[in-house]
Amino acid sequence: MTGELPSSIIADISFIGRGGGVVKALGGFRKSHHTVPDAANAVTNAFLGKICEGELAAEAEHLFQAVRTGLGYRRKDVALSVASPLAALTAKDFTVEICYALEEADPARYTVTTTLRGLRSAELARTEEFAAIFAERFSEISFALKKGARVEAVIDAVEALDGEGGLRVSYPSDCRECELTVEGVEARVRCTGATLDMVFPRAGAPAELMEGFAAVRGAFAVSKVLGGLIG
Repeated sequence: MTGELPSSIIADISFIGRGGGVVKALGGFRKSHHTVPDAANAVTNAFLGKICEGELAAEAEHLFQAVRTGLGYRRKDVALSVASPLAALTAKDFTVEICYALEEADPARYTVTTTLRGLRSAELARTEEFAAIFAERFSEISFALKKGARVEAVIDAVEALDGEGGLRVSYPSDCRECELTVEGVEARVRCTGATLDMVFPRAGAPAELMEGFAAVRGAFAVSKVLGGLIG
């Protein structure tokens, strides 16, 4: 978002929301003709794409109308493309994708992932109209890091603080990623090296998530290494 984050560090920012349900509850599932998938692969996800067409189209159309009327967009300002299991809304100030997929661990269930990216204006995100459209929709922020970060260096930086700034870190033995907790912030912060992600316990609109990010950014300022991650 213009003016909010250093473009030399952050390549992109995405707001992510997750939902889902049981496959057999989808409108296109016919108990007399269909069987519940027992694996998640290209074939079964193609099947999911067929039976979720109704739900996806309805959800995407509802979002399109909410964006068009709520933000006062004209025809040229916003467009919708639906090719189940994916729908993409392209607006002049942002894009939103809605994607259905089978759960890897439990293919009898499906997930619905909504991703907002390319948001050009922090001011737009703070408007009542924008908040009303996306209220309680997103629970994660993902920052794509232009130069990446060494997870080990992030771990070492937090451990060197020895609790200063209310920062704690946990990580697996291979250090493929690490999770940070910040005192006073409910969100979990995950560093994968390529991204810095914040996962919130409750879903909200983008502006609400950015408030939590601001608190983390302030806590990171106690360390040169951490501060360099997000400016």
